[in-house]
Amino acid sequence: MEYNGIIGKSGLQFFGKISASISHEIKNALAIINENAGLLEDFVLMAEQGLPLDPERIKTLSSKIMKQIQRADTIIKNMNQFAHSIDADEKNIDINMILELIIALSARAASMKGVTLVFLPASRSLSIETNPFFLLNLMHSLIITSLDHLGGNKQLTISSRSFLDCGCIELCGIERLESESLLNHPERTAIASLIQANVVANIQNHKIEIYLPCKPA
Repeated sequence: MEYNGIIGKSGLQFFGKISASISHEIKNALAIINENAGLLEDFVLMAEQGLPLDPERIKTLSSKIMKQIQRADTIIKNMNQFAHSIDADEKNIDINMILELIIALSARAASMKGVTLVFLPASRSLSIETNPFFLLNLMHSLIITSLDHLGGNKQLTISSRSFLDCGCIELCGIERLESESLLNHPERTAIASLIQANVVANIQNHKIEIYLPCKPA
């Protein structure tokens, strides 16, 4: 399947934005590791000069370094999963797993806006056959738009549930939903049509609903 025009352009821009965000996160983790490694070098110099060392301070520095290594490892795992999302036009995916990934990939943008992302997964696995890359693209676009339309608690709750023969994703806590023309956004409309997603602006309940066809049992 070829992705030309607005869909192809949107996909390239999305891939670039996420790649840049990931590289920033990795760079930040490495900067903290480098800073703490420098402090450990200072302790080595102190020991060579016969000065007393505080084991607790060394233990704390070591813990900080390990924490950042684990953080970087998680970021790279997410990057790998994201990169493989474009491997196939369609594949069987679990909605909960794809939402965990897009929340992780959107966390930096949310943090910069002072927004907390909360995930409430469906109680059971919801399997759908879709293009994971463009589902991620659609969800990221909706999440980023929602960040500027939240209530005073600055929290965006993302949940998933089953609905008849569909899977439903909800973005809740959006106060000024009526001011955003979600359904007329050309890129979102094209991507939603491509993956057979129905995007609904539920103004009364302050949320966006995305309905996705489930894989037949």
